[in-house]
Amino acid sequence: METIRLDGSFDRYEDLLSLILSSFAYMDGRIDPPSSAHTLTVASLRRKVVDEIAFAVTTGRELLGCVFCKPEPDCLYIGKLAVAPKAQGRGVGRMLLAVAEETARALALPALRLQTRIELTENHAAFAALGFVETSRSAHPGFTRPTSIEMRKRL
Repeated sequence: METIRLDGSFDRYEDLLSLILSSFAYMDGRIDPPSSAHTLTVASLRRKVVDEIAFAVTTGRELLGCVFCKPEPDCLYIGKLAVAPKAQGRGVGRMLLAVAEETARALALPALRLQTRIELTENHAAFAALGFVETSRSAHPGFTRPTSIEMRKRL
């Protein structure tokens, strides 16, 4: 397995979209509102690769995982962290978070930040085991209850 930076030479956006949708599929029917992954398109992923810092873990031509990173004033935001269902438990997520940490350090940012849904308690535990702590809760527009948890990891 190797980690690659997604840039202008990347041309497998259908595969990338499929990876994200299959990785997020287990959330369907569990979270409300539905995941924003459902709004992604090949065109929007092309823009994300240009506008953000994106990485993928591959083996040969197979995409096993991806992450999109966005620098903020005091941290690196981690979004669309996705691991193919058949690759889960093989260290792909750890590889992606490691490259995100390297990126944050290279940008002199002291922390990683991510959001996870309230309902996905297994994600809260997994991120906590990797050093993330809950810092706040928020509600999506139109909701009066918290729908999302923000977690940070100081580097």
